Amino acid sequence: MVRYVLRRLLFTIPVLFGISLVVFLVVRLAPGDPAKVMAGEHASLEFIEAVRVRWGLDRPLYVQYGIWLSRALRGDLGLSIATKAPVLQEVLERFPATLELSLVAMVFAAVFGMAAGILSAVRQYSLFDYLAMVGALIGISVPVFWLGLMLMLFFGLYLDLLPISGRLDPGITLRTITGLYLLDALLTRNGKAFVNALAHLVLPGIALGTIPMALIARMTRSAMLEVIRQDFIRTERAKGLPERLVIYRHALRNALIPIVTVIGMEFGLLLGGAILTETIFAWPGLGRYTVDAVYARDYPAIQGAVLFIACVFVVVNLVTDILYAYINPRIRYR
Repeated sequence: MVRYVLRRLLFTIPVLFGISLVVFLVVRLAPGDPAKVMAGEHASLEFIEAVRVRWGLDRPLYVQYGIWLSRALRGDLGLSIATKAPVLQEVLERFPATLELSLVAMVFAAVFGMAAGILSAVRQYSLFDYLAMVGALIGISVPVFWLGLMLMLFFGLYLDLLPISGRLDPGITLRTITGLYLLDALLTRNGKAFVNALAHLVLPGIALGTIPMALIARMTRSAMLEVIRQDFIRTERAKGLPERLVIYRHALRNALIPIVTVIGMEFGLLLGGAILTETIFAWPGLGRYTVDAVYARDYPAIQGAVLFIACVFVVVNLVTDILYAYINPRIRYR
């Protein structure tokens, strides 16, 4: 197992190198002159040239990439052009908000997706099965931005039940420890802040978790149907075991490998794909930070945020692969 983990870590090096190169080139080849954006609309040519020299934009691309990569390997992602603050510091300040939102969305997706998939497999071709699969198809097809706007319009404006933006109401105070507001509220025993932070997470969590929930439901149903038809399940039933024990202890455990794969992949995508959701709900996370950096043509911020998200995605995939051996002891990595 240790050799497998080390080998996977070595395989991530060329992956991250390729991601950094692609991000660097895409950002640099985008139309427009970032020096003009930073200098201002009415800046003189001399000032624009001075800004270009100040930020190293006058050097060849390969020189700029080499300098940025060497600094990134030392943990220095550069200074934000817009805020003049270290990019790594800004990324780490905003990442807890994205992590908390992604965790809530994934819990929502995993619980309801697996429950729907298991019931659909057990009651195959029933009314519930048809409704669940149609709902999963709709969930996959509905755009995140449209669903988020509809949730805000219905539950936030018409019914006035849930907040539609931010992480806390202006009058709520919370001493931050980890940056995860729900956890910080529990650690500081601030029940009012916990309820308020949870209320702010409901709408963006549902909007972000709907597509993963639909995918998990479809995968759970498919994996459960494949396992339920096998001989050892018929043997367990012939022994007289209760149906609930057969389904949850034997069938579900053997069907978990593809389900865990989907959950791991979707969780990694949520961490990097929360851009639309965070923008719609004014969520102060890493996705919104990336969008603001794109609008400002903030090269260091864009490159640092995307590289950080890529590293997190690789770590999530590695953890998912390691979980395979614990879920199914028959798996051995060579």
